[in-house]
Amino acid sequence: MIADLLRVPDELSARIPAEQRGPGLGRDAVRLLVSRGAAEAGHHDFGELPDLLAAGDVLVVNTSRTLPAAVDGRVGDGRGRGEPVVVHFSTRADRWHPAGRAVAGRWAVELRSPDGHGSTRPRAGGPVGAVVRLPGGARLTLEAPVDPGSVRLWWARVTGVRVPELMRRHGRPIRYGYTDRDQPLAAYQTVFAADGPGGSAEMPSAARPFTAELVARLVSKGVQFAPVSLHTGVASAEAFEPPYPERFVVPPVTAWLVNAVRARRGAAVRRHRAGRGTPGGRIVAVGTTAVRALESAAGADGRVRAAAGWTELVVTPERGVRAVDGLLTGLHEPTASHLLMLEAVAARTADGELLRRAYAAAVRRRYLWHEFGDLHLVLPD
Repeated sequence: MIADLLRVPDELSARIPAEQRGPGLGRDAVRLLVSRGAAEAGHHDFGELPDLLAAGDVLVVNTSRTLPAAVDGRVGDGRGRGEPVVVHFSTRADRWHPAGRAVAGRWAVELRSPDGHGSTRPRAGGPVGAVVRLPGGARLTLEAPVDPGSVRLWWARVTGVRVPELMRRHGRPIRYGYTDRDQPLAAYQTVFAADGPGGSAEMPSAARPFTAELVARLVSKGVQFAPVSLHTGVASAEAFEPPYPERFVVPPVTAWLVNAVRARRGAAVRRHRAGRGTPGGRIVAVGTTAVRALESAAGADGRVRAAAGWTELVVTPERGVRAVDGLLTGLHEPTASHLLMLEAVAARTADGELLRRAYAAAVRRRYLWHEFGDLHLVLPD
C-alpha cells in the first residue's frame, strides 16, 4: 500500500479554490498528473485534457449536487446551555436501507466539535437518546449507530422541520480544517450538478475543475459525456474505513451509450495497431463516485444495465472493474479506502507500481491534495 511508503506534507493541502489563488484564474487552473501503463507519470495543466483524450472516449460524470449539509446545534439540557456541535447530515434513509435499523425519514448524521476557526474536529458519537437543539426550534435525537461496529455515524430523527428546509435556511457546506475559510455553496457545485431530489453531503470533487468552455472543447473533440448520480455521504476520517451504502442512478441512456462504445472499442484498437488513428472508446469515470455508480450497474460480463437504488459495492483490486477503463480523480490520502479503487483501475495496466510512482511524483512536484486540489488521470496502456 502507498501508506507504507508515503507521507503527504500538510502544506500540500489545497486551502482555497483554484480561482482564488490569483487574478484571472478559473476553476480549471489546476495541474493534471497522468499515469499510463509503465511510463513515467506525465505532468500537464488541466486545460490540456482534450489533448489527452480521443474522439469516441466517454467521460462518466456524477450529476449529484452538493448540499449545505453542516448545521450548528447544541447538545444540552434545553435551557440555553449545552455543548456546541456541528451536525453533518450524511444520508437520508428511504423505505429500505442496507444498514438495517434505519427507518424511513431518518438521517445518518455525524456530530463534530467546532475547532474555534470555522472548521470542526472529531467528536465521540452518541449516546443513544442524546438530543441536539437546532436552529428554529428543531430537535435531533440520536437513535442508533449506522454501523454497530462504529459510533461515527448515527441514525437520527429530526422533528420540527424538514431537513432539506433546515439545510437551505441554516446550513453551509461541510468544511475541514485544512481549508482557510468558509466558501459559498456555489464553490462546491460542479458544472454537471443537476437539480432534483437528493444530493451529496460532500462535493463530487473530481469534476470541480471542469468549466463550460472546457466541456465545449471536449465535445468538439468528439468526447462524449454520460451522466450518472451517486449521492455521497460524509467522508470517513478513519484509515481504510470503507464507504457506506449510498443512493445511485445509472439511467438507460448511459447504460446504452457505455455498452455501444465498448462494443466498438475492439475495432478501434485493431485500426490503431494497423497504424490508422487513435483508439477512442475508453470509458473514463470522473471521480470515484462515478466508478461506484457505474460498476454497481455492471454485470460480470461487463455489460451495464440501467439501475437505481442503494449500492454497497466496494471496488477493490480483487473484485476489479468491469465497465471502467480509466479514472480522473483527485489525490487521495495514503490511508483512504479510495486507493483500493484506484488500484483496481490501475491493474488494467498490468503494472502494480503505477500508483506508487504517481504519488511519489505528485509529492516531489508539489501537487495539491483534497477537494480544491490537483487531479490524477489514470488511462489504460
